[in-house]
Amino acid sequence: PWQSLEEKLRDSSGSELLLDILQKTVKHPLCMKHPPSVKYAWSFLSELIRKHEAIHTEPLDELYEALAEVLTAEEPTQCHRSYLLPSGDSITLCESTAIISHGTTGLVTWNAALYLAEWAMENPAGFAHRTVLELGSGAGLTGLAICKMCRPRAYVFSDCHSHVLEQLQGNVLLNGLSLEPNAVALAQHPEHDTADAESPRVTVARVDWDVVTVPQLAAFQPDIVIAADVLYCPETVLSLVGVLQKLSACQKDQRVPDAYVAFTIRNPETCQLFTTELGRAGIPWEEVPRHDQKLFPYEEHSEMAILKLML
Repeated sequence: PWQSLEEKLRDSSGSELLLDILQKTVKHPLCMKHPPSVKYAWSFLSELIRKHEAIHTEPLDELYEALAEVLTAEEPTQCHRSYLLPSGDSITLCESTAIISHGTTGLVTWNAALYLAEWAMENPAGFAHRTVLELGSGAGLTGLAICKMCRPRAYVFSDCHSHVLEQLQGNVLLNGLSLEPNAVALAQHPEHDTADAESPRVTVARVDWDVVTVPQLAAFQPDIVIAADVLYCPETVLSLVGVLQKLSACQKDQRVPDAYVAFTIRNPETCQLFTTELGRAGIPWEEVPRHDQKLFPYEEHSEMAILKLML
């Protein structure tokens, strides 16, 4: 927190603390290799300089040099976000610098994706040695966290927008995972599985909720279905409930998959519509107990929830 940083700056006479912060942030090897957005780096360094100047009269050259580098950089249409995991590993995502681009919101990471990833990492046994189908994977944060921390047997990232799918494939490869060409073929012919126990079979699939059929969904053979931040308007709520109904018809060994949907409570009416439509579709649900949001930084603190659906 900035408050404790100010106290530490008062207590330290030299510049070691700020140089250490620089090395662990904008000068970190991960940030040097995969830079965050120019706007983000500028805001961060400006705040750091402001904190320093409030306490010390001597300017710190390294801070201004770092800021000068940022000010002369052009803001690209894509930037990177990197997240450190408890294991010491990290996730780096290539994202759009615009919240909406190419007519979709799926090119950036939203809060509920972070929240669901944290919950999954607190409950890895629910994903271990299982096949996970994610609906509306977006930039891929949740799935990459599960693949790296929860040891699933297979993971299917899915979306319907071509730019999102393209970025998803890039983010999977960027994080050291290899892509299988065909999720369905591997599900039906596990003898062709060449993945080792440490690394899940990963695929990226185009799934249009309104068009996909029950047999197509059943071919993925999911044990668990997840989705994060997909309840942003009434139309998507109705489409989501429709695809969940189709999934409830997918029996694997006479058992249907578990499903978990995480969302930010922006508009209570949209959330109410979701639970109402679940009731109308005959899908029982319960709210998952809240968990501490401690692993990832959130853009803003908003109320979030995860529902467990009994398909």
